[in-house]
Amino acid sequence: MDYTMPIYVISVAAELADMHPQTLRQYDRLGLVTPSRAPGRARRYSQKDVSTLREIQRLSQEGVSLEGIRRILELENQVSALQSRVSELSSELASRRVQAESSRIFAAGLAGDVVTLSRGQRPRPRSQALVVWRPESARTDTARAN
Repeated sequence: MDYTMPIYVISVAAELADMHPQTLRQYDRLGLVTPSRAPGRARRYSQKDVSTLREIQRLSQEGVSLEGIRRILELENQVSALQSRVSELSSELASRRVQAESSRIFAAGLAGDVVTLSRGQRPRPRSQALVVWRPESARTDTARAN
């Protein structure tokens, strides 16, 4: 089941969160929980919304004000979005590393022998010539960029 799918009517969500339906309406007005709307403007809550309601209840019982709870939820959402972005960037970086590793640098010696150079390593003067080999996909990507 999709955690974010809005399936619960207000009475069921209130029962799952152990709250009164009027409390859910108030939290909706305050923007603490924003359920989806079905045709006819009926509220529909997801399992994620119910979890948020339980968290609001827990924080409220610990003495946190509704404004404090709103700020906490806002910051948690921001952290979640940033973690998602870090994951995206990490994947992109890993992809670029794989692509960079597939680009090989070779040096051809005077006798015709081929030596693979590591990144940053330079051929010895007067003994080798530098040859750069790029896969066909890299040449195509460069041509498209120009």
